[in-house]
Amino acid sequence: MYATLISAINSAETQVYLTNAYFVPDPQLLSTLKDAVNRGVSVKLLLPEKTDSDLVFYASRSYYNELLEAGVEIYEHEVAILHAKTALIDGVWSTIGSTNLDWRSFVNNQEINAVMLGQDFGDQMQNMFYEDLTVSQQITLEDWRNRPVTSRIKERAARLWARFL
Repeated sequence: MYATLISAINSAETQVYLTNAYFVPDPQLLSTLKDAVNRGVSVKLLLPEKTDSDLVFYASRSYYNELLEAGVEIYEHEVAILHAKTALIDGVWSTIGSTNLDWRSFVNNQEINAVMLGQDFGDQMQNMFYEDLTVSQQITLEDWRNRPVTSRIKERAARLWARFL
């Protein structure tokens, strides 16, 4: 799934919308997302505001500054624990499955995703994504830079464990 997702993002022309419960990207995925923004692609990440793993939560947030500076839009889902794992590329390439965007899912876990091609399904995925955004808070670079020092310490500490999450 990893190579397929990287290829799809590299081919994106207009949009990359990712929803994921555990976002701890490796350097290639991080670079791929930033490169997409540099090509003029709208990249939006929908991630959880609450999670069942504090370590993963803070490791995920340790990537926010770099992504926000690159122009990636980050939203945190506020209503319930977000456990979705979806991607929508250019409104026509979609995937749904069990793969988290973290090292463990890409290297160790046995994950499965379905990839669907088509505008009709893509429209449904986009509608669900936008609906989820209505109950999410956008994280701005300005707000992010003003977060508490205690959060920054937790993020840096959690980042040390990123390869094992």
